[in-house]
Amino acid sequence: MRRVTELAIMPRYRNLAAGEVEDKGGNDPVTIADKESEALLREGLTALDSSLAFVGEEAAHADPTILDSLEQPCWIVDPVDGTRNFANGKPPFGIIIARAEGGEAQSGWLYDCLSGRFCAAHEGEGSSIDGEIVSARPTGGTPPIAAISMIFMDEDRREATKRHITPHYELVDIPFCAAEQYPRLALGVNDISLFERTLAWDHAAGALWLNEAGGKAARPDGSPYRVDEVGRTGLLGAASPALWDELAELYEKL
Repeated sequence: MRRVTELAIMPRYRNLAAGEVEDKGGNDPVTIADKESEALLREGLTALDSSLAFVGEEAAHADPTILDSLEQPCWIVDPVDGTRNFANGKPPFGIIIARAEGGEAQSGWLYDCLSGRFCAAHEGEGSSIDGEIVSARPTGGTPPIAAISMIFMDEDRREATKRHITPHYELVDIPFCAAEQYPRLALGVNDISLFERTLAWDHAAGALWLNEAGGKAARPDGSPYRVDEVGRTGLLGAASPALWDELAELYEKL
């Protein structure tokens, strides 16, 4: 991840030429850095284990049938998480990789391209940042601090969220970057987060990392996040199981 950052991502940061940023639709940008990063990550991960299928965000956009591979052992890759930020020349942005089997992430890695922060988790083995074990901690704020993403909600759902959920929290801006949002939920920066769109490359690694750190990420009904539930919406993340339970109770009112 560090090598790809140095080769494909940072040379383009605040240095994108005309024509090197495209819109995939729905205000969802992609840059030449995303494409070059994904190609290099595919090469490197295939060298590590060629038995795993490769599900990259950009490859899946070009060929949606690639999403079928989420049902088998696979690598799941977001080559530049936070492309919106990257394309605008501002932080945060990173790389996310997960290794999944049986529809669930077994390992996950989140890399901050600017700071070099490296988050890692393996099922049943805990979570770490730069090699140091991490235990999730709430902010201690009253009310709890919430980063709630409403950009992919329809208008009715957005209004319902504003009526039933947001009044119970102190709202802060979302970072538009899952590689940043999940660490915030464990490091005493945010207490809860609500995601509407739950694409595997955005959430497989982060949900595993938060759970292994002692926080909680799960579907609103309490079921675990699965990478093969393509198109399913709704995911709740919290710095502790108790904070998750409080959010889930509010979410039932939507």
